[in-house]
Amino acid sequence: MQLTQLPTGVMVRYFPSLLSGLLLTLSFPDTGAHALVWVALVPLLVSLPPKGWTQAFKAGVAAGLFHYLTLIYWLVGTLETYGGLAWPLAWACLVLLSLYLALYPALFCVLVQQVRIFPPLGPLMGAALWVGLEYARTYLLTGFPWGLLGYSQFPNIPLIQMADITGVYGISFLIVLVNMTLAMIFRQIRNRENILKRRSWLVPAGMSFLMLTGTVLYGMARIGQVDRLMVNSEQSSIGVIQGNIRQDLKWTQSFRQETIDKYLKLSKDLMPKKPDLVVWPETAMPFYYNFDNDPSNRVDAGIRELGTHFLIGSPAVTVVNDQVRIYNRAFMLDRFSIIQGMYDKIHLVPFGEYVPFEKYLTFIDKITEEAGNFSSGRKSYQPLAFGAYETGVLICFEILFPRIAAGFAHNGAHMLTTMTNDAWFGYSSATRQHFSIAVFRAVETRRCVTRAANTGISGYIDPVGRILEATELFKDKGLVRSLPMMTHQSLYTRSGDLFAWLCSLVSLAICLGIMVNKGIKKAGEKRK
Repeated sequence: MQLTQLPTGVMVRYFPSLLSGLLLTLSFPDTGAHALVWVALVPLLVSLPPKGWTQAFKAGVAAGLFHYLTLIYWLVGTLETYGGLAWPLAWACLVLLSLYLALYPALFCVLVQQVRIFPPLGPLMGAALWVGLEYARTYLLTGFPWGLLGYSQFPNIPLIQMADITGVYGISFLIVLVNMTLAMIFRQIRNRENILKRRSWLVPAGMSFLMLTGTVLYGMARIGQVDRLMVNSEQSSIGVIQGNIRQDLKWTQSFRQETIDKYLKLSKDLMPKKPDLVVWPETAMPFYYNFDNDPSNRVDAGIRELGTHFLIGSPAVTVVNDQVRIYNRAFMLDRFSIIQGMYDKIHLVPFGEYVPFEKYLTFIDKITEEAGNFSSGRKSYQPLAFGAYETGVLICFEILFPRIAAGFAHNGAHMLTTMTNDAWFGYSSATRQHFSIAVFRAVETRRCVTRAANTGISGYIDPVGRILEATELFKDKGLVRSLPMMTHQSLYTRSGDLFAWLCSLVSLAICLGIMVNKGIKKAGEKRK
């Protein structure tokens, strides 16, 4: 009898956690249900037991595991199709990554269980803990900040303007603050407490209301201010090419000339609109540009004929002290096809572009072997010039890291360009999730973001975070748009992740306080 009842009991126990995990996933693209994130954590928080860290940890793991399995499900198809992994191994990779990511909400649940003993300040402390953990996830073990809570709010333009002060972490803070306040009120109602007499919820509810209201009012004011800055800024015409090259053909040598011809033809179609710069996607050229002479000369001849600046992506090879190094590089070429500047990708994709801890993980191969084992570029964040203006370049995965975009803006970039190849993701929600992240880089730095993607989504985002234009997936397309070349330096550009650091320090203080409190309790029990 017990054996038949066990699964039902387990499902009932973890249903709130699974519900929270599902609501979190539904808050991100493609569902359009981004408002769900404001209540997504409530079932999990309400279900946490008052004591017993083990159960709280399990509840957090269950919520996190279900959330990430359903959020980054597309990883399985990528590993199977392009990584050559059998489906059991591809699923094992997804589960292992999701388990790692689930450790962060699990730790959050354990700590929140302790801060609930401070009712008026509990929601504030919980929000700080969540942000501290998100910040750790952004950079710990090379970092994987996909799916930070704040990213779910990319369509909420007035709300996200605060990112020019706090970064995306400030939006995550508000979301968790509201969730914890609602959970506190729900617990009191469930326990049949008189919430009018027991007013511990009033302080966090008041803070949540004031912070949300203040954030929206600030956002509305900033939208008007930034719009005026854009009107008064100089304009530059930027072209984007979406080559739509199939991934299974991309690195085929026999298809190389067709690829070059396609990019040059799509670029030529833009010339009547006289773009100042034309951007091609990440590794648009499936050869070592400026090293493989014949295809490089063909590209150069085409660019000279078109007569404008080009920013093109290509793998690059250099030899240093008899050591061959390969880079994921962006070349800035003038109208004479002379290289004016280069940018080598700094933050590489682990196991996709290199093997971390390769000395010890000798049994692991890279997922993609087409272009070699990449080296990381220098962290100079030096923008590339095209005529009178400069652009910061972020290649693919780098758009996830606010520090890189802010570094370029701080060093004088008038706009940001992100080049990527999302063909790996097919028609999955990964492409929309990846594109939506760029909205926050635009708001944080108050720079236009131009996005060139091999198979989409390509387009433009203005400094307020509005998506000005976006292409369909898997379509040959060329775009041209006049964009403001901004010089205003946001507070986030100047101060960086100060807010996230403060939340991290508060988190450490909370952890220290919990440890001291437990030590005092144990000492008191011993005296008894």
